[in-house]
Amino acid sequence: MCKNNFPLYVTSEIGKLKTVLLHRPGKEIENLTPNLLERLLFDDIPYLKIAQQEHDAFAKILKDHNVEVLYLEDLAAESIVEKNIRENLIEDFLVEGKISGEGIKEALKKYFEGFNHKELIEKMMMGVRKKEISNVKMRSLADAVNRDYPFLLDPMPNLYFTRDPFATIGTGITLNHMRTETRNRETLFAKYIFENHPRFKDTDVKIWFNRHEESSLEGGDELVLSDKVIAIGISERTDAVSIEKFAKNIFRDGQSFETILAFNIPKKRAFMHLDTVFTMVDYDKFTIHPEIEGPLQVFSIKKSEENQLRIQEENATLEDILKKYLGLKDVTLIGCAGRDKIDAAREQWNDGSNTLAIAPGEVIVYARNYVTNRILQEYGIKTHIMPSSELSRGRGGPRCMSMPLVREKL
Repeated sequence: MCKNNFPLYVTSEIGKLKTVLLHRPGKEIENLTPNLLERLLFDDIPYLKIAQQEHDAFAKILKDHNVEVLYLEDLAAESIVEKNIRENLIEDFLVEGKISGEGIKEALKKYFEGFNHKELIEKMMMGVRKKEISNVKMRSLADAVNRDYPFLLDPMPNLYFTRDPFATIGTGITLNHMRTETRNRETLFAKYIFENHPRFKDTDVKIWFNRHEESSLEGGDELVLSDKVIAIGISERTDAVSIEKFAKNIFRDGQSFETILAFNIPKKRAFMHLDTVFTMVDYDKFTIHPEIEGPLQVFSIKKSEENQLRIQEENATLEDILKKYLGLKDVTLIGCAGRDKIDAAREQWNDGSNTLAIAPGEVIVYARNYVTNRILQEYGIKTHIMPSSELSRGRGGPRCMSMPLVREKL
């Protein structure tokens, strides 16, 4: 726990990590098929057995460094022990799963009754194949259509990237509205956890952005650079208007943050989120994808009178912008794979710039990005190297797979 035993506290990217939320990949991965990859935002199908072994190695690194590791599936199950809460989650889940046929809805509710709380959460994550339920009564046109599609409820294979559905900032969270329907269902688990889990329900967890907003915001675009500065990507997955809504809410609350830096990054899959191309590894050192080192549009957002926002485009290099707002004399941008055009492109595809800091100058990285890892070490960064042959197929790195809940204040 952090100061005053508050269950959430994150005011930096690099403060010593105390508590983190993970999701161990489950059978939702085995419900991926080639025909569903685009729909479910995957480029390939990981081999679950090896992916779980790799994820366990990731968790072991964290635990070996005295980080409390919590699992999404456990917290969600512990949040629905009361009958009415469990029933509400099922109802919400079916609505957001686009289950409109009354016969199918009735059959799914009855099917879910047979699971205990943990099994129910895992089944929701896994998805429901049509062949699992044979007694659907056709009560409407909606019950009869789409007979060739193999699922009644789609699997949720992106869940092991716990960074995106919500983000801890200060003593609150952004409960995000995801860009795609495929991932927006994931945020339901966070909603029920923060409203009902004994660890959180009686605390004042502030919501800086809500999942019912119409514009999108995703956690991979949200970086807490210091207790004064937050960076957010305007990206393929996060809208500029969402950043303004978030800024107004967090400034209004009186948190310590004074500036939000909005990075306008290319809108393509290889640059999916800001943390795909830029992460903080030490007080004055950052990993970066060479392709965003050229002219990069950055806006500073500050609070002005009457809770309005003062927005200004920063006409300076990225190094100078970071020095200015973080109060640094020097900034080192460590290019993925040393900026080599071939090595950088290959390792960036495998999230070479996506690191998870567990303390200042100490990060977890993928083994396969060996060129970038060697360069980080040459800059004095301590690297904890984890296996990554299967987890990397989901297009996310160690930062993507983790949601810090508590970090020590720098």
